[in-house]
Amino acid sequence: MNDARTPPSLAPSLLVSMPQLCDPNFHQSVILLCEHTEENAFGLVLNRPTARPAVDAVRLTPPVPTASSLGLWIGGPVEPKRGWILMGAEPSDADSVRVCDGIFLSTSRSLLRRLLEAPPPPRTRLFTGYTGWGAGQLDAELAASAWLYAEVDLDIVFNTQSTDMWESAIRGMGADPSLLQMGGERVH
Repeated sequence: MNDARTPPSLAPSLLVSMPQLCDPNFHQSVILLCEHTEENAFGLVLNRPTARPAVDAVRLTPPVPTASSLGLWIGGPVEPKRGWILMGAEPSDADSVRVCDGIFLSTSRSLLRRLLEAPPPPRTRLFTGYTGWGAGQLDAELAASAWLYAEVDLDIVFNTQSTDMWESAIRGMGADPSLLQMGGERVH
């Protein structure tokens, strides 16, 4: 239960960086904000694919014998060796957390193995690392106008090209990216 002193959670939502955000980890980024509390916030950068196939980055015992089409995405700079599986459907044979309608998150090793050994289902991504904020940090960045936020749009999350995602998310809010300005000091 929220009281007057507890700010409402923004999760789940999309965080879209303002054009002037200069941190290279977040410049023109779109983040799926999965958790937002007084103590912390957690999300995954959605538009940072790598050229590296996931099967080349994952070390399982025994090793995965085949080459999968599953790509590897950078979810953020925190714990870059930690993996997250984002799916558009709830996996039937693995633990997962529902982020919102149409988005599930898992860290299941058995699910990871299955995704690497066979063609992954549509709307499946493997992320390395995540984006995290400490107590009050995200709220301060929002107050400094470093981020815009919007409702989760499954089309942007799963169907928009990574190079078009940032602009599509901003235009989906009815704004022109070239006209956006940040208030106050530069953030990051």
